[in-house]
Amino acid sequence: MTAPVLLVVAHGSRDPRHAATVHALTARVRSLRPGLRVETGFLEFNAPSVPRVLERLAAKGAGEAVALPLLLTRAFHAKSDIPSVLEGARTRLPRLSVRQAAVLGPSPLLNSALEQRLYAAGLSPADKGSTGLVLASAGSTDPEAIAVIAEIARELRHTGWCAVRPAFASASLPRTADAVRALRAEQGVRRVAVAPYVIAPGRLPDRIAAGAAEAGAEVLSGVLGASPELARLLLTRYDEAVRAPAGRAAEPLSA
Repeated sequence: MTAPVLLVVAHGSRDPRHAATVHALTARVRSLRPGLRVETGFLEFNAPSVPRVLERLAAKGAGEAVALPLLLTRAFHAKSDIPSVLEGARTRLPRLSVRQAAVLGPSPLLNSALEQRLYAAGLSPADKGSTGLVLASAGSTDPEAIAVIAEIARELRHTGWCAVRPAFASASLPRTADAVRALRAEQGVRRVAVAPYVIAPGRLPDRIAAGAAEAGAEVLSGVLGASPELARLLLTRYDEAVRAPAGRAAEPLSA
């Protein structure tokens, strides 16, 4: 039996670094599981669009696809935009079965990828006990998404960091620079590191970097990018969706 196609659904950006990072990530996924067909579609700004990819798959006789949101939290895009796009495709392409996988986060693999990025930026595990960490995400108006980021910050604090504070590039507070300044007042904090909890470069990650520089953070790690941990997590979410009972998606298909 042919495995369902994995369709990675990215938001898209006018920043060319975004699409380049997404394609590098999907290439790594392919290398981890040769033989699995992996496609990439974008919600906006970049081509091909998600509907176009699904139409192409249907035209080539694909019977089933798993649409995997390249999102770290379950906010508006996962609850509304993507389900709407997929529902439209089901109506137009009745012979192609499409199910939506769960978003990527939270996951220990994401936490591991984040720490590896911090070590690549110059920290070592021995530095954790004297380093304050800003977990900087894109931000959301969705309370569920904000609560997830706060919970991840608490989890990271229990792994040995001196102190951890969440920050947001948009929609929510505090901003990165304010979180850096607040950490400086924490007892035992000798340095402050900013870890962008985002997948690809773009406007909001640039805003995080600017906030880190403004407040004088000693360390700024890179975005999660095409990390091996993230590629493994995509396959984990794909497998979970494939194993879900027939007729039931891994992610709710309505807002």
